[in-house]
Amino acid sequence: MLTKENKKTVEIHLGDVILRGNLFIPEKATGIVLFSHGSGSSRLSPRNNFVAEVIQQEGLATLLFDLLTEKEDRIYENRFEIELLTERLIAVTNWVLRNPETKGLHPGYFGASTGAASALMAAAHFGDQIKSIVSRGGRPDLGMQNIEKVKAPTLLIVGGTDDLVIQLNQKAFEKLQCERKFEIVPGASHLFEEPGKLEIVARLSADWFSKWI
Repeated sequence: MLTKENKKTVEIHLGDVILRGNLFIPEKATGIVLFSHGSGSSRLSPRNNFVAEVIQQEGLATLLFDLLTEKEDRIYENRFEIELLTERLIAVTNWVLRNPETKGLHPGYFGASTGAASALMAAAHFGDQIKSIVSRGGRPDLGMQNIEKVKAPTLLIVGGTDDLVIQLNQKAFEKLQCERKFEIVPGASHLFEEPGKLEIVARLSADWFSKWI
């Protein structure tokens, strides 16, 4: 059952840095999806929150958090510092694995845009501990150096009119050695803003996580 009582705001302390997040844990959840946001996005992203709600309906917990502090995000270049974003995602994953409320949940990653690269690189770091990955309009090519180490079943979703990103995802797809799937949503652009397209992304994502987590 999804209620407001299942949702809470958390502060994740990483040394001198505090990252804020929204944690939602449905009753009897067995897994948790961590959202690795794209450049310029945050835990308040309406698109990612919509996808998260559909995933929650499958009985999975979600954690939407800011990879960068407000001060860090003001520096445009930080949004493309994949190594920094990956370090943050690894640290937050370790927090999830230790936190009393979440440590029994199997983790997966949802990465959007540049966040997909950090999700793949973090998954390569954790190996079998990460159970599933979904990339929405992602740039997995930015994390290509470790992509062959990813063990988690990975779903790449790209809009049908997003020609360059289709090509970049195809290259990443060919490098993946894990269980994998490539979905192209016809008529959708990079942000899936067209009517009904984000709903398709949410359904594909929820089904993938439900299957593998």
